Amino acid sequence: PGGALADAIAAQWGSLDALQAQMSAQTVAIQGSGWGWLGYDKASGSLKIATTANQDPCATVGLTPLLGVDVWEHAYYLQYKNLRPDYVKAVWEIVNWKNVAENLAAAK
Repeated sequence: PGGALADAIAAQWGSLDALQAQMSAQTVAIQGSGWGWLGYDKASGSLKIATTANQDPCATVGLTPLLGVDVWEHAYYLQYKNLRPDYVKAVWEIVNWKNVAENLAAAK
């Protein structure tokens, strides 16, 4: 990522690697089905990581969604079986950062 998104990531986590490590850990730790989210908190003007159970959107925790990682088994079971950490690690290879940056701009 670049521009305002890269700046916000650096301000919050110090690096993209740190964001990915923290979001991956929280997302993998979800019990059962749910989502890992990178969201924008309008109240603080900052990025936040959140998790939600089942089909709950990140709006339920007060965030505007920028990036969501689906960890319902239907999202990964055929390719990754029960290896959720491998799936979450692979997600980072296909994130469309341009789209995430557009979502951030729209959220502001």
